[in-house]
Formats: sequence, C-alpha cells, structure tokens
Amino acid sequence: MRPLLEIADLRVAYGKVEAVRGVSIAMEPGQIVTVIGPNGAGKTTLLAAAAGLLRSRGKVVYDGHDLGRLDVEERVERGFCLVPESRELFGDMTVADNLLLGAYARRRNGTEVKESLQHVYGRFPRLAERRRQKAQTLSGGERQMLALGRALMARPRLLLLDEPSLGLAPLMVREILRIVASLRELGVSILLVEQNARAALETADYGYVLETGEITNQGPAAVLAKDARVVATYLGGSA
Repeated sequence: MRPLLEIADLRVAYGKVEAVRGVSIAMEPGQIVTVIGPNGAGKTTLLAAAAGLLRSRGKVVYDGHDLGRLDVEERVERGFCLVPESRELFGDMTVADNLLLGAYARRRNGTEVKESLQHVYGRFPRLAERRRQKAQTLSGGERQMLALGRALMARPRLLLLDEPSLGLAPLMVREILRIVASLRELGVSILLVEQNARAALETADYGYVLETGEITNQGPAAVLAKDARVVATYLGGSA
C-alpha cells in the first residue's frame, strides 16, 4: 500500500537555528500517527511546515504527489488540513459562520456544503445547539470541537492536529480524543501532535518521539508506551 503521507528529511530553520533537523515520517491511509516530545522539540514547527505555513527543505509527499510548490489553499483543496494549536477561530462570528469558512474551497457547491454542515452538526450536537452563538462564548472543549468541525467542512483525507487537548479538563480531553479516533470512520487519517503522551499513545497506531528537532524513537504506539525511556520521560513512571 502506498503511504498517504511521506515526510522525508524535513528541515526548518529560524535564522541560524535549525528547529527541525532531518525529520522523516510516513503514514498509511486510515492510520492515526502521533508525534510526542517535550515543549520546544519542534512538533508545532513540523506540522506548520508540512501544511505549507513555513519555508522548509526536504520533501512532503501526499498521496504520491510532492507538495513542495503548492500553497496552503491548494493543499487544503487536495484534502490536507491543519487544525492549529491556537484553533484560530473568529470570536465575533457565530459557530455556523466559523464552520462555513471551513468549506471556503468548496463554496461553489452549495449542496455539498449544506450536506457537510449537517454532518458536522450530527457529529457535534453541541455545535448544533450553539450554532447562532458567537465563538468567543464557547467553552474550551466546545472551541476545540468547533476547530475540528471547521476542518471537517473541507472534507479532508488527512488532518494534522496540533495539541487538541491543550487547556482542557481531563474529562474533555478523553472526549476530544475519542472524537479524534472516531474520525477514521469517515476515512480520515490523522497526524497528531500531543503534549499528553499517554493519551496520544492510547489513541494512535504508531508513534514518533521528537526531541530537539530530531526523531529519537519510533514504533507501534503500544510498543512505545512500554519503552523504558518513554515511560520514564513522558508517562511519569518506570518500566
């Protein structure tokens, strides 16, 4: 099976400081792959570069096509979508209007957009209840649902999720990651960057450990969760 995503020898620098150094990642269709690591390791930079938001060297190959010359909008049109850590919602706009922005690339097909909106409301009933509220009035968990829902409006094949559990209470973390895992039912593959390593490895099929801009470990998520160094460093225990 051809990988859905191949990142090869990716390098990103801020001035003279190389934040991501020769990172290579591959994932198959239908997989959830997670990248864990400490703050400042380069996880967010990795996702931003893959999405086309930062200049980088190396290759990002999606569904057999090199994305190097494509801008962000073109990547979204191909089904490649980033949900950023900051969520980047428009607080003064309603929930419904924020969702419709996610379908911007498909705005000419009104029927398809309406179908997507109904599907998102079906998956996130809370958003349906609050569709006329301004985004700034939502709770943290509801804002994350809105960010995910907006991304789904683009009908992606691949979602890049940056810290979806950030700032959420433990019960809401479990709910958001349950929703993330359920997106496979839609044929969506997920590259998940997550500070909560335990939850990330419980959710993912495969994992990478990123430290100081480099991959230092990788393997099936269940195996990484039992690795002595991963347990001691990221899971708060000893093997």
